[in-house]
Amino acid sequence: MKKYVCTACDYVYDPEKGDPENGIPAGTPFEKLPNDWTCPLCGLGKEAFEEL
Repeated sequence: MKKYVCTACDYVYDPEKGDPENGIPAGTPFEKLPNDWTCPLCGLGKEAFEEL
């Protein structure tokens, strides 16, 4: 699965880890994240992310 990086703060979303603190289980691809999911570090939306 592809990783994505936040262009504002360099947080990397790794689908193998998910975002368990925000209710996203491991194994969730970026494309399947809810539309209202935001970067856990800076709070920007999915549109701020680019594929690594």
